Amino acid sequence: MKDQLKRMSTFLSLILRHKPEVIGIKLDSEGWVDIDLLIQQSQQGKQPFGRKMIDEIVANNDKQRFVISDDKTKIRANQGHSLDIV
Repeated sequence: MKDQLKRMSTFLSLILRHKPEVIGIKLDSEGWVDIDLLIQQSQQGKQPFGRKMIDEIVANNDKQRFVISDDKTKIRANQGHSLDIV
């Protein structure tokens, strides 16, 4: 399970920091994306994930790479964006 969390954390970093188009999403101007949309789009690819997996990644990431919005509906990477819009 730990290996799977690490693999999914790396994939989430790719999506939220560098290439959201990999799963067909767009981040807003502050880097946020709707979690339900993120999950829905991930189901189309090779590395699908659900809300439980996202919550585990955010809670257990020692570098605090991700944050969930106060209303629990959006997620973003905290740092390291290579996208111009963020």
